Amino acid sequence: MGKIEKTVKKIVNLTPGIKEASVRVYHKYSQLRYRKYVKKYPVDSHMIMFESYMGRKYSCSPRAMFEAMCEDSRYREYKKVWAFTEPEKHRYLEKYPNTILVKYRSEDYYRYYACAGMWITNYLLDYGIEKRPGQIYVQTWHGTPLKKIGCDVPRLELSKKERERTCNEYKREGQMIDFMPSPSPFYTEKVKSAFCLGEQAKVLEFGYPRNDDLFRYTEKKCEDIKRELGIPADKKVILYAPTWRQNQHTAGEGFTYSLGIDFGSMKARLGDKAVILFRTHYFISNSFDFSKYGDFIKDVSSYDEINDLYLVSDLLITDYSSVFFDYANLERPILFYMYDYEAYREEMKDFYFGIELLPGPVIKEERDISEDVERLLEGFTVDNVYRRFNEIFNPHRKVCGGEMVREITSLSPDTP
Repeated sequence: MGKIEKTVKKIVNLTPGIKEASVRVYHKYSQLRYRKYVKKYPVDSHMIMFESYMGRKYSCSPRAMFEAMCEDSRYREYKKVWAFTEPEKHRYLEKYPNTILVKYRSEDYYRYYACAGMWITNYLLDYGIEKRPGQIYVQTWHGTPLKKIGCDVPRLELSKKERERTCNEYKREGQMIDFMPSPSPFYTEKVKSAFCLGEQAKVLEFGYPRNDDLFRYTEKKCEDIKRELGIPADKKVILYAPTWRQNQHTAGEGFTYSLGIDFGSMKARLGDKAVILFRTHYFISNSFDFSKYGDFIKDVSSYDEINDLYLVSDLLITDYSSVFFDYANLERPILFYMYDYEAYREEMKDFYFGIELLPGPVIKEERDISEDVERLLEGFTVDNVYRRFNEIFNPHRKVCGGEMVREITSLSPDTP
């Protein structure tokens, strides 16, 4: 990251109240960087740009579609470019033919975006990037939303300027997107409204490539993941994946997270028979010291592929994070620990549906949940509420990355 970008980022993180001016400055700066390559280079229809979580991870639907393309002979000669904040950590991807790694928001990053005939990403594009004639944009997004997003966010949740900026960002995407994969009719309806999708956009309701690993795993793979994470074979695994809070912003740092769970009580009751995998949202900037809990808690926030964590987990604890939509495909127990439910819903976020549809018990006050966890680990059955949830939100429970690639290929004029 250059000096200008570091300075802008520091200003933005000081406080949410001064974002507007600094964001405008950065947008103009990134536009200038991108446009110079648009003027210099033509579009290469045999080049594909991949990005996941703003370069933070090799994961989600971009990963699934990349791997499907690597297995598809029609894409063998294509250049496949991945953007990462730390590309040196992902050099193993260079084993795939014609794969190039670039640093997120570097000069090469803007150059390859300007040239690539197809983009595949799961988050909003850098504001300086604008689609050119001959380019195809596949926006996979990063999960079915519980919390309202984009243009669906109620007016009361944001200041007038912030809401206008948010809507403009999503509308801008909606006018560039050509394809979006969808796991359900519910998802299709929500992304159409949240992004104000233009007439050019096609929502492909075949399933979610990001979930492919959940339908083709083996016991050996689970054993390998546990071994990599240092999880004893005889221990139950609890995945705790809370989301970020808009009201937990620290000047100079960004968004932080205050633990609302009593790990001490959980260790006292469950320490002999379980371990906790702690996974924060990627917005969270603060770190946690779990050393006093020994091997009972493992911080896996930086682990690339959350699907691996799903596969080895016997139980998911979450709050308002969208992780439970994907996890429900495994039909394993889910506990919703919404200890700040009233404040969260009234002050920060509105939901697309009521909590009565959630596929698991909901706890709406701060308390020891050890007994609830133990009960779910010892005896769980998929009930009618859980089955109904999957009927609504996960009707296409299958491997679909390859199918999505084939469909996009058939609908795109410049692909093989």
